[in-house]
Amino acid sequence: MRLVLMGPPGAGKGTQGDRLAEWLEVPRLSTGDMLREARRQETELGRLAQAYMDAGELVPDDVILGLIEELLDDEVAQAGFVLDGFPRTVAQAEGLQRLLAARRDRLDVVLNLDVPDEEVVARLSGRRVCEACSAVTHVDVVGGVTDCAACGGRLVQRSDDRVETVRRRLDVYREQTAPVLAWYGSSDVPATDVDGTGSVEDVFVRLTRAVRVSRPV
Repeated sequence: MRLVLMGPPGAGKGTQGDRLAEWLEVPRLSTGDMLREARRQETELGRLAQAYMDAGELVPDDVILGLIEELLDDEVAQAGFVLDGFPRTVAQAEGLQRLLAARRDRLDVVLNLDVPDEEVVARLSGRRVCEACSAVTHVDVVGGVTDCAACGGRLVQRSDDRVETVRRRLDVYREQTAPVLAWYGSSDVPATDVDGTGSVEDVFVRLTRAVRVSRPV
C-alpha cells in the first residue's frame, strides 16, 4: 500500500500517519521529521531548512525531492509507505509520480485531513516541545507548567509554532499545497477528504474507512 496523507499544518498527519502505518504494516515517511532532525544537527540542509521553516515558507522542491528519492530507494519502503507531509506543491506531486513510475510503482490512496484554520492555530500555537527529550505536549494539558513531565527538561514553543508563523504557514498551504488536491482530482488517484476534527480515534476510524473504500486491505 502506497498512501499519501495530506492536510494543513496541525491537522494531525504525524499522529494519524503513525497509526495508519502500523495498521497497514508499512513505514511512515515524514520529510518534516527529516528536516527537523537535520536542523537540530545543524547540517547544511538543516541550516537551509531553518530559514524557510522559521518564516513559514516551504523548503524548495528540488531539496525535498532529493530526500524522497533516498527514502524510496531504502529497503524498508519497498513494500509500501505512508507519506506524511509530501507532496506540498504540484511540482512535488509530479516529481513523486515520476519517481514512482521509474520504479514501476504508483500511489494507491491519497487522503486529505480537513481541519478549520482556527483549530489549526489553536493546536499549533499551544504546542510545547521539551528541549531535552523532544516530548510534545500542549498548554491545554500542562497549563503554566514549564518543565517536561517525562524528563524535567524545559518546555519551549518552536519558532514555527508562533501564531504569526502558523497563520503564514496556512497562507502558504492555501497558495501552494491546496492546488495539489486539484491536481490529484484530475489524476487516476483522486484525493479523498476526511474530517480531521474530533478525537484521535474518531479521525483514525474515518481514515481507515476511506482506505477500505479506495482500495480494500
